[in-house]
Amino acid sequence: MSYSIIAAVGKNNELGKNNDLIWHIKEDLQFFKNVTTGKTVIMGQNTFYSLPKMLPNRHHVVLSENNNFPPEVEVYHDLESLREYYDKVNEELFIIGGAYVYKQFVPLSDKFYLTEIDATCEDASVYFPLFNKEDYEYTELSSFLDNNPPYKHVLYKRKK
Repeated sequence: MSYSIIAAVGKNNELGKNNDLIWHIKEDLQFFKNVTTGKTVIMGQNTFYSLPKMLPNRHHVVLSENNNFPPEVEVYHDLESLREYYDKVNEELFIIGGAYVYKQFVPLSDKFYLTEIDATCEDASVYFPLFNKEDYEYTELSSFLDNNPPYKHVLYKRKK
């Protein structure tokens, strides 16, 4: 098992506003789809409810205190019970938000697939947790510097 985080963040680690993405970049949404299709995606309830629909060809796991989800969604009420099951699974699991779930998984994750957006949002309501980039190898996967806003896809992989 390995936990991987995927997120789009602004220059000040902005993640979202009013339970929605700040930037809706079509190509970045395609990147997210390409990376997570066929995988298990783990999220909090606000992230689940913010989705326009169930993400096709992905197994949805929600970390939440309530059970008000479609039957095809696997629900865990705490991180310990989720880890008790998924720490034994031999696959890459993707953490897709929100901020509180990211914060819980930062110390457990070996890879961060980040879309680093060269822009800020003054009224963002949630932020990606800080992590020590010195502990990770950095690889630029692609860049779109002519885009508005400019951004790049990067991979931070934990140093052994």
